[in-house]
Amino acid sequence: MDKNISKVRAHDALVGLLYLSGVGLSYLTGNFNFLWIVIGVGFLQIISPFTKFCPVYFILNKLMPGSDPIQNGK
Repeated sequence: MDKNISKVRAHDALVGLLYLSGVGLSYLTGNFNFLWIVIGVGFLQIISPFTKFCPVYFILNKLMPGSDPIQNGK
């Protein structure tokens, strides 16, 4: 059970880091093309309940084999 909580927390941290990096890079460089990172991550989060696939969970499922698979497409 603790490994599943760790996986969810790692997912939230990675997604949050992607959001912050996209917005931060856009702000620091003045290049608004970095906002496509934010748009892409947001889009994937919106469709993941329907597709049952999340790229971050796909990677975490491979890195943490001792935990239950989360959103592995099933």
